[in-house]
Amino acid sequence: MHGITGRMGYNQHLVRSVLAIRDQGGVQLSNGDTLQVDPILVGRNLEKVKAVAEKHGVARYSDDLDGALANPEDEIFFDAGATKIRAGLLEKALAAGKHVYCEKPTSDDLEIAIDIAKKARASGLKHGVVQDKLYLPGLMKLKMLRDSGFFGEILSVRGEFGYWVFEGDWQKAQRPSWNYRKEDGGGIIIDMLCHWRYVLDHTFAPVKSVSCLGATHIPTRVDENGKTYKADADDAAYATFELEGGIIAQVNSSWAVRVRRDDLVTFQVDGTHGSAVAGLHKCWTQHRVNTPKPVWNPDQPQTMDFFDDWEEVPDNWPADNGFKVQWEEFLRHVAEDAPWEFGLEAGARGVQLAELGLKSWEERRWLDVPELKF
Repeated sequence: MHGITGRMGYNQHLVRSVLAIRDQGGVQLSNGDTLQVDPILVGRNLEKVKAVAEKHGVARYSDDLDGALANPEDEIFFDAGATKIRAGLLEKALAAGKHVYCEKPTSDDLEIAIDIAKKARASGLKHGVVQDKLYLPGLMKLKMLRDSGFFGEILSVRGEFGYWVFEGDWQKAQRPSWNYRKEDGGGIIIDMLCHWRYVLDHTFAPVKSVSCLGATHIPTRVDENGKTYKADADDAAYATFELEGGIIAQVNSSWAVRVRRDDLVTFQVDGTHGSAVAGLHKCWTQHRVNTPKPVWNPDQPQTMDFFDDWEEVPDNWPADNGFKVQWEEFLRHVAEDAPWEFGLEAGARGVQLAELGLKSWEERRWLDVPELKF
């Protein structure tokens, strides 16, 4: 496991996924066997990696990636490090005969993302990219509603994502400074449009075209060492997507917005028969038979509480951590060839949409999303 000293690699992948799988006794396979995990933590800063390993009872750690890849008993390489070096690490791991699993984006360059996907396919090894939001209970409920026909004909999707990331001067920033520097692969478009690609494709309908406007609302920030730096990467993106079937999706993503909604990310889906609003976990619906009839009267305060007219979708199934659930699926895919649909091709599609979003912003126009060939 590489990149586990970073926020996402440590919290979601190491502690809440791999170590949680270890501590529960492993993953149950279809034949009744149990597959156990035995991670080795790898990073450039040996002291940091050692501290993490000792804190969580992980026996193996190293700052020698080549040495770790040379061990034939470690069958899977995972990366949650910096985007700029990811494709090179994946290529090295594939050459060493490792199955690969990684965070997204798989690259900040589409040609590189396609190339590494092709190499993974040609290797015959298993490969995957994290698509965590598909495993969120709120998004799973939206998909269930779609599959059940609840919406009728889906008309539109509206997404709001983000929160205020502190500038780092009077209060420490919640995100690393590289996120706000172009040269380091930062920017919310390359980060979040990769997510919106798989969310839209799998939950509603495939993306056909995109129009995107980015912005750098906070041009100066303070890094982890207290040094002021120029934040030249986009910290907000305002994107509109055309989906198959004539569905229009609008998704705002921002690290410079204060939250007054149900969750840090919400999606509202409107259809001819009903509507739904989902956050990370909860989902509310309103069917056409119980849609109220508000009256527009700007001369009097609004008397209706519009939140009262929505009904919550119950939690009818247990919801584990989404990252952990996808880890378990990938481990089963490696161990017994269980079904898997999120190979590095999916990572390239995410990079494609992000790259088109940046190009749309630069050229100030709509762009079609062509099918990729692998």
